[in-house]
Amino acid sequence: MSGTAEDEVEFPILCETCLGENPYVRMSKEARGKECKICNRAFTIFRWLPGRGMRYKKTEICTTCAKLKNVCQTCILDLEHGLPVQVRDNALSIQDSVPKDEANRRDYLEQMAGGLNTVGQQPDFSGRAQPAGREMLKRMARKEPYYKRNRAHICSFFVKGICNRGNECPYRHEMPDGDPELAKQNIVDRYHGNNDPVARRMMARSAATTKSGGLAQPPEDKSITSLFVLGMDVSITQDDLRAFFAPYGEIKSIVVPAKGNCAFVNFKHRKAAEEAAVAALDGCVVKGRSLRVAWGKPKPKGPQSELRQNGSAGDKASSGLLGDSSAYPSQDPTAMGAVRK
Repeated sequence: MSGTAEDEVEFPILCETCLGENPYVRMSKEARGKECKICNRAFTIFRWLPGRGMRYKKTEICTTCAKLKNVCQTCILDLEHGLPVQVRDNALSIQDSVPKDEANRRDYLEQMAGGLNTVGQQPDFSGRAQPAGREMLKRMARKEPYYKRNRAHICSFFVKGICNRGNECPYRHEMPDGDPELAKQNIVDRYHGNNDPVARRMMARSAATTKSGGLAQPPEDKSITSLFVLGMDVSITQDDLRAFFAPYGEIKSIVVPAKGNCAFVNFKHRKAAEEAAVAALDGCVVKGRSLRVAWGKPKPKGPQSELRQNGSAGDKASSGLLGDSSAYPSQDPTAMGAVRK
């Protein structure tokens, strides 16, 4: 094995989950102590205990491979969103440029190693060029670190019923209840974003959630022909919205409240609203800003609307009886409700 000086780092590239919740974590370091599971080059490995009751964790890939994909050296998940590489690359339309052949991969990494430390030459995984994809990643990402991922593995002897260690066993004594397909994953496929069962499951769940979210299935009330647009800012005007939605059909009106980050696009025909809703499933980007679109709600029907109608009729009647000089009777208790002249 041969190692490079750039892999002899002082601290690994880790996500918050793998690092653990203990702010005083202690790490052991071994220079060129292991081969990277992607490029097969020797690199500096780190080993630490992320917290009480957790298992010891260690780095699996070198820093060069981690920088090329912007992933954690241990879990091989994206550092910004904590999602699999396949999910991120699919949302941001990123192609895997790392060769899978060992000889070509070694030459590619040597060429890219110098550019990774140069400002402006690092790969861009921020998603600025794909606002719609970035919004999708934000919806799929966890809000807080998932420390349960650092728990000890399940004891295979306990599953077979032959573990005799009892409480001294460092592994978990519980039966696996997850999807067996998730156990068929490896670091190389996860790194390149190919055949990752976790990524496939997350993308299928996201697609089902998007379809059941209301846009793909129009409301049963055929009188609803309006779409609710959220995520607006002052730079987006009615003309910008009209230019985006006009190709799908005739627009009756567009309402943008003075104070708020939303808008209402009212179509003249229901078919035009349905076509615009289906198009919004692939992303609604106006002036480089990703907007969220949902179906409008029907007008309220029931006791409240009837009371509102009766109230308006009563106001008209009272205005006719009392005259136009005063719409309300006097609030003076001595006036006995008489109208002040």
